[in-house]
Amino acid sequence: MYTVVGRVRSRAFRVMWALEEMGVPYTHIDAGPQSDEARKYHPTGKIPVMMVGDEALTDSVAIMSYLSDVHGTLGAPAGTIQRARLDAMLHYLNEDLDAPLWQIAKHTMILPEERRVEGAVATAKWEVERTFNALSDRVQGPWLMGKDFTIADVLAVHCLGWAFGLGIPVENADVKDYGKRARARAGFRQAGQQ
Repeated sequence: MYTVVGRVRSRAFRVMWALEEMGVPYTHIDAGPQSDEARKYHPTGKIPVMMVGDEALTDSVAIMSYLSDVHGTLGAPAGTIQRARLDAMLHYLNEDLDAPLWQIAKHTMILPEERRVEGAVATAKWEVERTFNALSDRVQGPWLMGKDFTIADVLAVHCLGWAFGLGIPVENADVKDYGKRARARAGFRQAGQQ
């Protein structure tokens, strides 16, 4: 059984959602970043951490990719064109959506006030809004990768929620509908109840 360490209202949610979609049992330890509890599992206190036996895996996308490979779902087999496209989508979402959202979070609530840069927030918001507008063109069916829900959808929809929490509205109707479809999934609801 896996152990997921991190707050539900963090990137740990992505891992829990993926596990719920896969129907794979896990335990959850509610620990904030840099907390003493988180440091029991990884010396930096980084979350999420997923314990696989005595091994600590970090980074939500790496963890989801590992789970997809091990359990043969929510992804594509290694060495296939479909996998290359999935990896490209994950990198795109990390670079063009997750990274600017992290910049906004750092410059509005995480960094010491004297290190925050207001201009960085405005630029990052512009990047997020631009990506939202482009995201609808990337949906290749009901989901980002076509007919099957994948870890790319988990990442994208988690970022949509994170943006909403940071006060960045999603104006694109297609992207709104996509987010609603994903949030209606049983795995999403079950992960949120942890």
